[in-house]
Amino acid sequence: MNITEKILAKHAGLDEVSANDTVTAKVDIAMSHDGTTPPTIKVFEKLTDKVWDPEKIVLVFDHNIPANTIGSANFQQVVREFAKKQKINNIYKQGEGICHQVLPEMGHVKPSSLIVGADSHTCTYGAFGAFSTGLGATDLALVYAKGETWLNVPESLKINVNGKLPEHTFSKDVILNIIKTLGSYGGTYKSLEFHGDTIDAMSPDARMTITNMVIECGAKNGIMIPNKQTREYLAQRNITDYEITTPDKDAEYEKTYDFNVDDLQPQVACPHNVDNVCDVDKIQGTTINQAVLGSCTNGRYEDLAQAAEILKGQKVHEDVQLLVFPASRKIYQDAIDTGIIQTLLESNTIICNPGCGPCLGAHMGVMDDDMKAISTTNRNFLGRMGSAKSYVYLSNPQVVAASAITGEITNPSEI
Repeated sequence: MNITEKILAKHAGLDEVSANDTVTAKVDIAMSHDGTTPPTIKVFEKLTDKVWDPEKIVLVFDHNIPANTIGSANFQQVVREFAKKQKINNIYKQGEGICHQVLPEMGHVKPSSLIVGADSHTCTYGAFGAFSTGLGATDLALVYAKGETWLNVPESLKINVNGKLPEHTFSKDVILNIIKTLGSYGGTYKSLEFHGDTIDAMSPDARMTITNMVIECGAKNGIMIPNKQTREYLAQRNITDYEITTPDKDAEYEKTYDFNVDDLQPQVACPHNVDNVCDVDKIQGTTINQAVLGSCTNGRYEDLAQAAEILKGQKVHEDVQLLVFPASRKIYQDAIDTGIIQTLLESNTIICNPGCGPCLGAHMGVMDDDMKAISTTNRNFLGRMGSAKSYVYLSNPQVVAASAITGEITNPSEI
């Protein structure tokens, strides 16, 4: 069996499973946020009046924090009342950060665990060797009630990534290039299992960027074997009671893809599809009005540091607003302590509180007609950041920083 099959077999109480089997699996952690918890509650209350285990449920306010409309304020109050009634202590409601950063940062993610969440980017936790995937509110309500869910065992694609990343090229470019190769639907309901010396050398921050975006080619989950840096990350959170799941030598995969990154250039996903990817040089010179650094994909300390390298001693173009959203309060504080925030402020960056910001087109940075943004977020669909007549380009933190300085999409090697 491969990694995903082994984890699902264990949580289903079976010795072995194969691709396309349907199993009922026990859940270790279930998560929802301020946007998805209220509809989950609505269904849950039709099923029962008590959650299966309040210690295994995590609630996070991140999509509209602080509340920007009466409706979002109401949603958040519904969640607060539910948490009190159900005695759910793992509720992060004071701007602690984005759910997909908060869960691993606060020690809720362990290798070989099964985690579900009412958000499509729940696949992020595969960076720690967990099987994690997104569910709709109805399915999550059943998890909240019973602590289990049904799953079709996905077919697996083995993704080998080898080579040394060139200067100004990062894990965001790796996953954009993979999505370009597979296509928006090429991984539909598949498990993407990542291997190779490039993956082994990556920090937890970088690895989370890759697993976060596997949903953009339709994948059910992405998963990696925890490396030394990941194990150190877990140890810093006093997480030691876990097993690392590895594939059998004769593990079966539907297909194997091999990527070499030695010559990979910074990548840009152009409107309006995440697989519409090209080298940055091919669209260099495209005028932008907005630049966004942050989100559950690239709002981590490492990302802010990369952008600060480009922005140090520079100013954001007068026709551009550069918005920065640290992925968590801890990241924000660490960036203050090391001078990164000061560097960003001196470059005329707008620093916003930890949260999802404009990624979903609802809060702080919504775009008007004909605006163009370069962003480290994960989606560039039509109308994703506001107007259906606006345009979103996706790239790595240094491309975003360089473009904010020049007012047009720019290769960071030119700054």
